[in-house]
Amino acid sequence: MKLYCLQKTQNLPISMDHAWKFLSDPKNLKTITPDYMGFEILGGDDRIMYAGQILKYIVTPIMGIPTQWVTEITHVKEGEYFVDEQRFGPYALWHHKHFIRPIENGVEMEDIIDYKIPFGLLGQMVHPIIVKPKLKEIFGYRQKKLVELFGEYKN
Repeated sequence: MKLYCLQKTQNLPISMDHAWKFLSDPKNLKTITPDYMGFEILGGDDRIMYAGQILKYIVTPIMGIPTQWVTEITHVKEGEYFVDEQRFGPYALWHHKHFIRPIENGVEMEDIIDYKIPFGLLGQMVHPIIVKPKLKEIFGYRQKKLVELFGEYKN
């Protein structure tokens, strides 16, 4: 079993409270997802994030093929971190940790995604060509969008 990890860190010039309010509202996920992904929340976004919350959505990551994705928010420490795990969707495993920490003049946001591609050896062959570049592109978009929304961090 091949397990992959993507880690992204970004500093933003906002308060911990502001960062948490934005990140803990599932509706904001659409804001930080590229339009071409066709991201649409189908349910579960009616409350601020809590452990046990189930979020259902559709994404169109590759070749215009819509894919239903169901995640569960498994852990929440208010104001500090939360974890979402895929229950159904395109990955054999998806475990995404979101951390925010106070830093001078803002916050540090860190994403750590541990994931496994389905389809065994074929999935492993496709990973460096399609999956890894697509994930880097999506999280790069998120970083740019967060700078647009909150400004660039300067220390």
